[in-house]
Amino acid sequence: MAFHWFNPPVYVRTHRPGVRFGVSHVEGAAEQLQKWSNKGPKWDYAVRVCMAALEGEMPTQEARKAFEAAAKEEKMFLPSD
Repeated sequence: MAFHWFNPPVYVRTHRPGVRFGVSHVEGAAEQLQKWSNKGPKWDYAVRVCMAALEGEMPTQEARKAFEAAAKEEKMFLPSD
């Protein structure tokens, strides 16, 4: 399976304190979105954009932007070093 890559990565919190995860492809973004307990409007939009990107109907950079916005809304976003 080929990944749908984007750059730069979006860093998010994990379930382990002090550990962050760098997401650099749409598949990883979709997987992380499913793990979050809070699911606001930006989360819903990010899921739809990720699914469209996986189908080739949306650029991967749009999925990255939507994922980052959802991560910020859900307080999962961590800035890169």
